[in-house]
Amino acid sequence: MIADGATPDRFLLPKILKACSELRDWGAAATVHGYVITASLEDDVFVGNSLVDMYSKCGDITSARAVFDRMPARDVVSWTALVNAYADAGLLDEAQAMFQSMRENGVRPDLISWNALISGFARNGETSMALLLLDELQENGLQPGTNSWNGVVSGLVQNGCFDDALEVFRQMCLHEKPNAVTIASILPACSGLTALNLGQELHSYAITNGMKMNVFVGGSLIDMYLKCGKSGFAERVFADLENRNVPVWNALIAAYADEDRMSEALDLLDLMQKDGFVPNVITYNTFIAAYARRGQKDEAFKFLFEIIRKCLKPNVVSMNALTSGFHHSGLNDEALDLFREMLLPKSFSTRCSSFLIGMLDVIIQPNAVTINSTLSVCADLKLLHFGKEIHGYILRNSFESNVFVSSALVDMYAKCYDMSSATKVFHGMKDKNVVSWNVLMAGHNHNEHPEAALKLYLEMLEQNFVPSSITMMILLLSCSNIMALRLGRELHNHIEKGRPDGCPLTLASTLINMYAKCGNIRDAKLVFDCVIEKDLVIWNAMMTGYSLHRMTMDALSLFKQMQQSGIKPDHITFTAILSACNQEGVVDEGWKLFKMMEDFYGVSPTLEHFTCMVDMLGTAGLLEESLDLIRRIPFRPDACLWATLLKACRLHSNYEIGERAARALFELEPQNASNHIVLYNIFAMSGLWESASTMMNALRDQGLKVVDICSWIEICTVIHSFKSGDSSHPEMGTILAMWNKLADRMSKGGYVPQNIVFCDQGEVDPFTCYHTEKLAVCLGIISLRANIPIRVSKNVRMCKDCHLSIKFISKIEDRDIFITDGCFYHHFKDGTCSCGDKW
Repeated sequence: MIADGATPDRFLLPKILKACSELRDWGAAATVHGYVITASLEDDVFVGNSLVDMYSKCGDITSARAVFDRMPARDVVSWTALVNAYADAGLLDEAQAMFQSMRENGVRPDLISWNALISGFARNGETSMALLLLDELQENGLQPGTNSWNGVVSGLVQNGCFDDALEVFRQMCLHEKPNAVTIASILPACSGLTALNLGQELHSYAITNGMKMNVFVGGSLIDMYLKCGKSGFAERVFADLENRNVPVWNALIAAYADEDRMSEALDLLDLMQKDGFVPNVITYNTFIAAYARRGQKDEAFKFLFEIIRKCLKPNVVSMNALTSGFHHSGLNDEALDLFREMLLPKSFSTRCSSFLIGMLDVIIQPNAVTINSTLSVCADLKLLHFGKEIHGYILRNSFESNVFVSSALVDMYAKCYDMSSATKVFHGMKDKNVVSWNVLMAGHNHNEHPEAALKLYLEMLEQNFVPSSITMMILLLSCSNIMALRLGRELHNHIEKGRPDGCPLTLASTLINMYAKCGNIRDAKLVFDCVIEKDLVIWNAMMTGYSLHRMTMDALSLFKQMQQSGIKPDHITFTAILSACNQEGVVDEGWKLFKMMEDFYGVSPTLEHFTCMVDMLGTAGLLEESLDLIRRIPFRPDACLWATLLKACRLHSNYEIGERAARALFELEPQNASNHIVLYNIFAMSGLWESASTMMNALRDQGLKVVDICSWIEICTVIHSFKSGDSSHPEMGTILAMWNKLADRMSKGGYVPQNIVFCDQGEVDPFTCYHTEKLAVCLGIISLRANIPIRVSKNVRMCKDCHLSIKFISKIEDRDIFITDGCFYHHFKDGTCSCGDKW
């Protein structure tokens, strides 16, 4: 047109600029902008708005802001374009500041302006703020239109808040009539919740309102039916769509791939091409992701090669599919190589696939998803050094403002046992969300600081964050770990108030676990009985609780009830039931269930089940049989299995088999000092003092240190911790006075301190009262009424002297004392322990 001498005017240029933004064509955009300046049209508000919009959609917010700042006149469209640009980039603070500045400059935001801000917050995971803005919109005299509601629904769904999305959808239906975009947006929530009935109601609504042939609704319906296990319905919807497009084909292919129906997905790919549709990068990325998740890297790379062969360009999604898929399938080295390849093209590791060397001739910049996947690999492999390198990359490329990246960093540091760095990253986050708090709380649990997780929860509430179901699960686990029953009850009460219709099954199972581990099996059973539609997880949780409390007959009875209800047991069920048989030493019943597991239920025994059997035989004194079973196990024995056998050898003072188990442990866990201590005890209790002395010398020579020992007790919702060697507790004087009083009464009752008691350095401890669980029990006697049980949690196994001492204390004080020691659950009452002295 220009070559022909015609002059584009202010009405045509916005359309040309829109074409540039749709194509992301930087060269053409620069040419058009140059023409705008030459023609002195930059001051025109319509042209200026189009330039702002074009640069925003091309991801160049700096240029968009520069054009905006130079505009002599701005209207509501100008401001809205920039608000939308910041929101699209995830710069929510800047978007909100621009929105506020618009109002301060006398420009009244219209519905489109509000929608841009609201949907921006929703898309970026700030769903609570999006809902508040929706309310504020109405307070400012505007009524949210269909697009307003759609933006919030879509954002909630994208962030996995399916229940909230359905609630907003219900509210919308009271004010606006849903359109095709609404239905296409809300159907994925039905998919996520497998809410088939609601999905079918929406399908009916779509047909009634003439949306049956809408390709976007059709794609969402196909996805919903497949995820609800109705592949026949999905295929029928697909067959009824007259105007299919590539995204619909992709949806069905992706659904088959997600279900590992790869041959059908490949057949569909062939049919798609025969029908004249050309697969795009999304199609191939689906296959790349599916094969990577299955660990079939050659097939995954084949489809990456196919993208290149078809003159399509692999994108960051292609690389993310490979990275996350390899991580999922355990190919972590390959995942890390891919991340390096994205940073350093033409240096692809031969570990991945030789034909890809040098094939990627452009740099594919990692995005937040890539970084999160790679940080997950570092967390799983405890690669702290490489995780720190990625942290440096995050800082250099300004990713730290992304709340999900920062949360992944917190998770990586926590799982690599660097809580100092995890906490520092967390406190440096400007825009925390519930996920951030959850990650740090879970990190404290992972590092055996459950009291810190509970303290963090109080800070979270003070800063007006609303805890999620995941928050409750993490906190209930904290309570379980330190037997904080009172706090656990408060959390249960909070859950019931927030969910009057009943708590989700995942929370119910966590509550059962919490009550059982806190020594209250009665309340665990009450929660179990209140769940009407029980799933396998609920049955397993209750069975595990019975096993923990040595209620073998109750566990076996529950197992029969589960069978009668039609629920098929899994490997967790058999771990619980075999552990229960071990508690009571019913070896014959245990063998019967072990054989039934595979022969009748088709559940292949895992290493964990063999460990249960070794424990059962070893506890019963059948140590040679235990060793024979280990020889026949079709897996390589791990540290847990050998530690189980070593524990049985300590119980029965068998130093010959114990030494063999310990030597295997020394190879598997060379830095674990506790294995040396257990073998030392076995030698000492067998009178082999020379061997015991040699073992202790080896412990010192290798510079090994026993894990920091700690015990916790809850007094009126306050968690008190006692660490080995630390006498800083404010009531230590009173506690020691109580111990001296108890020791005197115990001595008169026949108590004799055990000879073999060790402190942190593995030496004989001359002051047995300083063992942390004894200090916690003394505080409980001082602080709690006589009718309240004392509940203490310890992070390592109780020593022989502490176990004997607390049996005496339970009798002379007439108290129920519950102690979990990281390995066993002990209920001391009237001078006896529920473990039968077999811990």
